[in-house]
Amino acid sequence: MKQWLTGVLLLVVLIGAFFLVRGSGHHRDAGLIEGDALPKAVVDSRSQVQLSAARRLAKQAAAATPAKQILFGDLHVHSTFSADAFAMSLPLMQGEGAHPVADACDFARYCSGLDFWSINDHAEGVTPARWRDTKEAIRQCNAVAGGADDPDIVAFLGWEWTQIGRTPAEHYGHKNVILLDTEDAKVPVRPIHSGAAAAEMMRRLPVLSARVAPPLLDWANRQEYLDLGTYLAEIRETPLCPDGVDTRELPADCSEGAVTPEILYDKLDQWGFDSIVIPHGTTWGIYTPPGSTWDKQLTSRQHDPNLQSLIEVYSGHGNSEEYRDWRAAEWDERGSHCLEPREGFEPCCWRAGEIIRGRCAEPRSEECERRVEQARRNYLDASTAGRATLPDATVADWGNCDSCPDCYNPSFSYRPGGAVQYIMALSNFDGPGDPMRFRFGFMASSDNHRSRPGTGYKEYGRLYNTEAHGPRDEAWYYRMYPTPQDPPSPVSEAVDVTDPNLLLRRLDMERQVSFFMTGGLVATHSEGRSRGAIWQSLKRREVYGTSGDRILLWFDLMNGPRGPLPMGSEVEMAVNPRFRVRAAGSLEQKPGCPRSPSSGLTPERLENLCRGECYNPGDQRRLITRIEVVRIRPQAYKGEPVAGLIEDPWRVIECPGDPAGCTVEFEDEAFSAGGREATYYVRAIQESTPAVNAGGLRCEYDEAGNCVRVNPCYGDYRTAKEDDCLSPNEERAWSSPVFVRPRS
Repeated sequence: MKQWLTGVLLLVVLIGAFFLVRGSGHHRDAGLIEGDALPKAVVDSRSQVQLSAARRLAKQAAAATPAKQILFGDLHVHSTFSADAFAMSLPLMQGEGAHPVADACDFARYCSGLDFWSINDHAEGVTPARWRDTKEAIRQCNAVAGGADDPDIVAFLGWEWTQIGRTPAEHYGHKNVILLDTEDAKVPVRPIHSGAAAAEMMRRLPVLSARVAPPLLDWANRQEYLDLGTYLAEIRETPLCPDGVDTRELPADCSEGAVTPEILYDKLDQWGFDSIVIPHGTTWGIYTPPGSTWDKQLTSRQHDPNLQSLIEVYSGHGNSEEYRDWRAAEWDERGSHCLEPREGFEPCCWRAGEIIRGRCAEPRSEECERRVEQARRNYLDASTAGRATLPDATVADWGNCDSCPDCYNPSFSYRPGGAVQYIMALSNFDGPGDPMRFRFGFMASSDNHRSRPGTGYKEYGRLYNTEAHGPRDEAWYYRMYPTPQDPPSPVSEAVDVTDPNLLLRRLDMERQVSFFMTGGLVATHSEGRSRGAIWQSLKRREVYGTSGDRILLWFDLMNGPRGPLPMGSEVEMAVNPRFRVRAAGSLEQKPGCPRSPSSGLTPERLENLCRGECYNPGDQRRLITRIEVVRIRPQAYKGEPVAGLIEDPWRVIECPGDPAGCTVEFEDEAFSAGGREATYYVRAIQESTPAVNAGGLRCEYDEAGNCVRVNPCYGDYRTAKEDDCLSPNEERAWSSPVFVRPRS
């Protein structure tokens, strides 16, 4: 009787709380841009400093000074219009509150000092009202930028198409869509997400619990959670668009999906507006099933070179460039199979079995072997939720499984079948004529979820400038991850987790937090500062990426048939190609903010956005220590093994330590005799400096090179807020390739 009364009273309290808070949430708009354009002298001084560096490099090579200027931007930015960004902003996750689209404009202009940026919120969370708000905010950002030919900053409109497949055959990954124009008549009526599964996932999120439980448990911050309830309700109340209908004929107020890249490209073609599609996170295992590769995307249906012309090699989620000849799993007609460790790499499916082995009374018994094999199968059957099959295993138990320990700042749970080098080595021989190949230009950006474009200008503020987040204290930790604090004993068998509703909820966030960096930048060789000039440099692939520092880089084919050609070019040659690389290190940063930003924002606004630190360059450049050349020879016949086609590095050229920069030249003496296509790109490597999370899981290794202990940098209460988890890091820039075909 007493239990019954307690239950009734609890129900009454919950119902009362619901009616107390229902309707109390606010619709969050895109915010208000508060700053004006930067003084023209500030923008002009950037160009003059760069021109001076370019002249010094030209003098080294006795060459002409490049006519185009280098502009720096960030084409991968989220606001709290994205559901995951909203979650990160909550007080229970150590968040600092809403960061709308307008914050990104003010941050890019006054904190990071960028030349251009784009908004790329996850499309499944962008309702019709949020899309209208986003467009208006981008227009406002451009309206205060000055003249169209020489603005202080250019803001592009876009969104993210966020696709996750449960098996390698169903997985295509994430792609950003960037639009040239911003006017209503020249952009799609609605952003396009990855189909019903993504939209339904958003609709399954618990609106009632978001409105009731967190406000009651954190009453002082209740409005944040009430607003989240309204945010989720607005998504749920937006009807799904019908499938198979021309995108131009759909209702304006529905939520539109495209389940494959092919359908996304068809819809963009139906609109006919100038746009660029940029794949990113191609090696991120947080959402990519083990064994996934990019082979299935090299078809005329799943790849449109007119739209998909750039690829993101680096972001605040790490590096996706480098290929390694190992896999965590393989798939055949019988299903998935966990592969054995090799070359310092241990698959997490294998580690799941070893965790169970360590819990067996007799580790080599037949019964223990059965449990070990079952644990590996369960891990793979759970796809991206593998860690949920051992719910009581700790971060330390998993060690550095699925990591690429010899990669530069690798993304979490590395999938080499999506490495940019692997992608560039692929060929498709199914059609008539020349084989189909990817021709991507290389870029980088931040993937920042706090409306902070270009955060890599200084290495500070791990919990503000990266995606690091987690429960603010122990109580909230166990509310969010309801594992018993003191389990009576570790489970001796792995749990079977095959419920598809769990697969996108139980991602391995605790381990991933140690891999979050401050973010990269895209640099363009542009004929001017206008929107059109920047867009054309992107379209012709005359771009490069950096790990965040503003390294200056030129990579040119010197003996093209009609003269020198820049990075991103394609050419046929009957002679050996000869190249020139020029690179200058980034300017060392002074503490604090320069005087100009504070003149455009109130001190309170500046502190809220920049946290006391802005892009504030001094006069001294960091040293470029070496140039690394990578040569990739794409497959010449069907089934040709890829590993031997990627030569990384093909050449390493040391630099003399000149503060003015480094100029080198090289030739491929074997090209004309080899008779096959070759792709060349370079990395300019800068002297080592400390960087947030550059140490990853911070492994301690034994004499055999095995990671025996990890020291994670947590996003929750277990790592101090003030600890930026700095480790030595060689910042770098990746050129776009030059594609050279032999002349027949």
